[in-house]
Amino acid sequence: MPDDQILILAIFATVFGLLIWGRIRYDLVAFGALILAAALGLVGEKEVFEGFGHPAVAIIAMVLVVSRGLSGAGAVEMIAGRLLHDQRPVPWHIGAMAAVGAALSAVINNVAALALLMPLDIEAAEKAKRTVGRTLMPLSFATILGGMITLIGTPPNIVISGFRQDALGAPFAMFDFAPVGIAVALAGIIFVATVGWRLIPDRAVRRADYEDQSGTGRYVAELRVGEQSIREGMTVRDLYPLADELDVNVLGLVRRGRRLPGLAAREPVQAGDFLVVEGEPKAIESFMGKAELDFAGSEKHKGGVDEGSLTLTEVIVPDGARVVGRTARSLQLLYRHSVTLLGVSRSGKRFRDRVRLLKIKPGDVLLLLGTPERNAAAAAWMGVLPLEGRETSVIQRSKAWYAIGIFFGAIGLAVAGVISLPVGLAACVIGYVAMGVVGGREVYEAVEWKVIVLLASLVPLAQAFEETGGAELIAEQIVAVTGGYPAWTSILVLMVVTMTLSDFLNNVATTLIAAPIGLGIAQATGSNPDAYLMAVAVAASCAFLTPIGHKNNTIILGPGGYRFGDYWRMGLPLEALVIAVGLPTILLVWPL
Repeated sequence: MPDDQILILAIFATVFGLLIWGRIRYDLVAFGALILAAALGLVGEKEVFEGFGHPAVAIIAMVLVVSRGLSGAGAVEMIAGRLLHDQRPVPWHIGAMAAVGAALSAVINNVAALALLMPLDIEAAEKAKRTVGRTLMPLSFATILGGMITLIGTPPNIVISGFRQDALGAPFAMFDFAPVGIAVALAGIIFVATVGWRLIPDRAVRRADYEDQSGTGRYVAELRVGEQSIREGMTVRDLYPLADELDVNVLGLVRRGRRLPGLAAREPVQAGDFLVVEGEPKAIESFMGKAELDFAGSEKHKGGVDEGSLTLTEVIVPDGARVVGRTARSLQLLYRHSVTLLGVSRSGKRFRDRVRLLKIKPGDVLLLLGTPERNAAAAAWMGVLPLEGRETSVIQRSKAWYAIGIFFGAIGLAVAGVISLPVGLAACVIGYVAMGVVGGREVYEAVEWKVIVLLASLVPLAQAFEETGGAELIAEQIVAVTGGYPAWTSILVLMVVTMTLSDFLNNVATTLIAAPIGLGIAQATGSNPDAYLMAVAVAASCAFLTPIGHKNNTIILGPGGYRFGDYWRMGLPLEALVIAVGLPTILLVWPL
């Protein structure tokens, strides 16, 4: 074995070991391996940073930004809200959630799809008084499966398309993955909805078991009634059904600066009134958006809730803070910082004072509304402490159809060949920034830079792995093992090996290693390389055995009350099903 092969195999073995160990960030592991390979002469000086300009890197970054834009415009919420109900039997609920999750994952990042649907699933479980662990894992697996349907649905498809362009001269098109992806996703959805969920241990999980208990809870807030909010003859009571659906309590009505007696349930609502509500930040935000309400001082925020980049930030008041003993009005918070004190949480206690006129006490948790920068500046000026991870974006629901139109217009032009996919996605990003759905800071926040560095570092390493003959060596071993058997057995072995790696490694890393091996097997056997590359794309996306194989599996670990060993119970038969359905479909669509 030549020295270069030994060195590159040793580097990849070390990378695998460190990634499985998990104590060092995977982007640092990959970047360190790249620099080491360059120092050893395995990667040329000109090729060291070529990965950062690779089309696959740009596509993944822009897909993440587009996902943020579709979410921020309420497009995903609108679709999910029209299709999902919480009173269905468990199999039908799982089937509906899984189908919606898979469909969303085909056009946006599958992590974003899960993040948007998981609260709906948890809320449905609470209303139906069932264990959320029964339904969260099927939802997670469905979003992973749905990503296989299109080029932009999951990073392995993007990476494998870029690899095909480099190796064979042309990439996979947007919907080349659809025949196999749809077949696998459909079979997977049927499985998780009928059989899979029954294999999961039924453990009761309360929200308190996994939510951050940093003093947050339900806030009392005031929402402004505008001309667009009211219908003729509408009373406060008419808003109760929507409030119940979103788990919000309507506590009363403020008119001309005075709180009306009681709950004012029969009182007709007028423009300029303020509804007093109680709920969690996300519930208040949803109620405000769906009831077309606004907030106090919305004129300071230009377009009210439709101004881009507004967030709800939760902050806790310590002893000695400037705000203690004072009110938002006396601090002139709105005038000084263009930030609204939307709500106050005081250990679960309700109060009749106006929110802006309430004297703040130590231990209160405040709900600030403004841009992230203004909220941060106001918090520092008041001497309050932001709660980590406690920000809720204000959705601009009136722009949902515009966001959908821009997205499908860009994708349509790319599919028609008028523009390339990276250019189409870039145009979509520019459109979202121009219409205020994504702010300038959010463009950079939406990109998961660790994944970008990982991919950009592994692209030159994968090329070196192939050029030194490392991939060819492993391919020859697989061919030797499957010699004398039907040709499809080499694809079967490749899929099993790739799936196993993906259960423990990042799926981007798995794809970059398995792709040249698949191409090597195809060349050694004189077979159609597309069949092997498609097999790698499908298998690399299937990480169902562990909570560390895919970020979606990690996200549901706490909320679902799962243990490390729970995933294989449903994941192992699902991976077997993917192979059983995926392999024949690949051979049918991409014959050897």
